[in-house]
Amino acid sequence: MTRIDAICSRAGIAPRIKMCGFTRAEDVDAAVAVGADALGFVFYPQSPRHVTTEVAARLVRRLPPFVLAVGLFVNAKEREIEAVLASVPLNLLQFHGDETPEDCARWQCPWIRAARVRPGLDLIRYAEAFSGARALLLDSFSKTAYGGSGKSFDWALIPPALPLPIILSGGLDAENVGEAIQRVRPAAVDVSSGVEAKGIKDAARMVAFVRAVRAV
Repeated sequence: MTRIDAICSRAGIAPRIKMCGFTRAEDVDAAVAVGADALGFVFYPQSPRHVTTEVAARLVRRLPPFVLAVGLFVNAKEREIEAVLASVPLNLLQFHGDETPEDCARWQCPWIRAARVRPGLDLIRYAEAFSGARALLLDSFSKTAYGGSGKSFDWALIPPALPLPIILSGGLDAENVGEAIQRVRPAAVDVSSGVEAKGIKDAARMVAFVRAVRAV
């Protein structure tokens, strides 16, 4: 937990909410209506939540002021990221693959770095290596995917003090996000499958998730 995280925790300030994996206008509107602080758009073709540059550009322009648009990339080529940035007004980049600190920092845009948490991963050294990031997004480790597994990880693996703010991800939903916040005290929480029904974003689950976060 960073010093700012600790201050917010003592002040009873609820973490920010990022919802990820939007592909439809009605889902974007629903997430904004329930109070999401940031919406994520996945530019990774292997993901079931992948969105094209053209569709993402239309969806992002639906966002009102102060709701951030986050672009998620996994080992994307430079020209691919350039094409997205030329068309989609993103506020923040999220790197979820094997990118180096230099890969992440080359763009004139704030960025966050995902870490797939597993035993043996030194999160303090990882955060120090990616010190230019605005935050460290902690997700579940999978041998077959770079995220989006819908499974949680052992929160006890998170050190008590990291040099970057924490965005907690990985299998969160309305049922467990309250406990997750109490135990980890992250700056933000990130949800995708936890606000879906049969693979589609669900407005009722979005409402339940936001209420659970605000209730802590």
